[in-house]
Amino acid sequence: MHREGRVATDPESEIHSNEIHELARQNLADAHLQEAYRSSTLRLYEHRLAAIRQVPDFELLRDRARALKREVIEHLDHYLQEFASSAERAGASVHWAERSEEACAQVVEIARRAGVTQVVKAKSMVSEEIELNHALEAAGIRAVETDLGEFILQLAHERPAHIVAPAIHKTRGDVANLFVTHLHSERSEQLERLTLIARQALRRAFAEAGMGVSGANFAVAETGTIVLIENEGNIRFSTTVPRIHVALVGIEKLIPRFRDLAIFLRLLARSGTGQKLTSYTSLLTGPRRAGEDGPVELHIILLDNGRIRTLADPKMREALYCIRCGACLNACPVYRKIGGHAYGWVYSGPIGALITPQFAGLGAARELPFASSLCGACREVCPVRINIPDLLLHLRHQVQSLPRSEASQRVGSPRAEKLSMRLWAWAMKHPWAYSLAAWTGRWMQRLCLMREAANQRWIRSIPWLPLSQWTSGRDLPALAPQSFREMWKKELGRCGIKSR
Repeated sequence: MHREGRVATDPESEIHSNEIHELARQNLADAHLQEAYRSSTLRLYEHRLAAIRQVPDFELLRDRARALKREVIEHLDHYLQEFASSAERAGASVHWAERSEEACAQVVEIARRAGVTQVVKAKSMVSEEIELNHALEAAGIRAVETDLGEFILQLAHERPAHIVAPAIHKTRGDVANLFVTHLHSERSEQLERLTLIARQALRRAFAEAGMGVSGANFAVAETGTIVLIENEGNIRFSTTVPRIHVALVGIEKLIPRFRDLAIFLRLLARSGTGQKLTSYTSLLTGPRRAGEDGPVELHIILLDNGRIRTLADPKMREALYCIRCGACLNACPVYRKIGGHAYGWVYSGPIGALITPQFAGLGAARELPFASSLCGACREVCPVRINIPDLLLHLRHQVQSLPRSEASQRVGSPRAEKLSMRLWAWAMKHPWAYSLAAWTGRWMQRLCLMREAANQRWIRSIPWLPLSQWTSGRDLPALAPQSFREMWKKELGRCGIKSR
């Protein structure tokens, strides 16, 4: 069963990121969806705050993790070779894939050679990235998602809406309806009952599958170990019950040494879900040995698919530090409102706005760097301190520098933007012009629909373009009745001081 969605694996592919505006408008008008995103992201955000307060040296951990990721990315060729050698010594087979088509072909070939007709898949963003389900289905191989969220989305024919919580936009009522339609179960909105229904369906899939596919949260260069982190136990089933295990690993997932893993484990769960540690952490080094459970074969596919292109840009390579915790999505005011599917591809939120143009090509994802308020909330919560706003500005500059042949596809109107910035700069240099503009704004806002909350006045609706586009999705803080300059002059007057 495949997912609906577009494939974007090279600069020639189209992910239609220009649809973000229309999709955003649709999502903003969907009260059901708005509440699902608001409650879920807020809960994860608050859990993170509570979790990091329990770690006195959390900021030091962030610094150390960033330094380790920088070490790996700056010497990626060395660590890739070390990992491949270590994994092969442990008995794993290591494959290299430059593009998604190669990775899919390698998975299909491994399955065909072993006579596999059904595959169970653990949660893996890389498998979503390369559209593995489509490739397996085309080869006559059934793929079953075993992560509960991914399983729900497979039934709904949807892509993940969040890096960590793929079905974050689904309520229990939505899930109940899907299970009735596709699994022919009785309708129940009790979480325990819904989980049991999914468990019964998935247990049969585990027993019948000849191959399991997973991603990797980390890959340890020193030992060739694949590290998998989860809360449900489905990954352990997927990687131990079938006789073959295939791990899809983006080449940026490496960490140098086994002792470094403890730092990332303390960061990832707290940043992503607010836990001290996830329920299950699996360390897999090679296939099973005598007297052990597990797969007879372990295949590790190291995937490029645009990552080397990112590495080649000294400014953008910092994006490869990401450990896929999803914290930036939970903190981002834009993601919270427009949702994950509006971004047009697998990766959403602030980190998606960075890596999608890198992996899919800037021409295909030219809108995404502009899907941000640049408020810096993403940078504040990132466990490895990626300067996401700065990188987004870098990509915005690159978009505006696209060749003239692509001018019709550029974002917005560069001339209008430049003109507005020049007018703003001019007004800031001329106090009389700035004061006149502020007075005009205070007078004109009387014609707008207003509301009051927490002793603050807000503009709910502005009838004139282009400001009406802003208030169609959010409120705008109203201008104060008096400017600071006016208040300051009055205060000086009370003190008998003449203002200049």
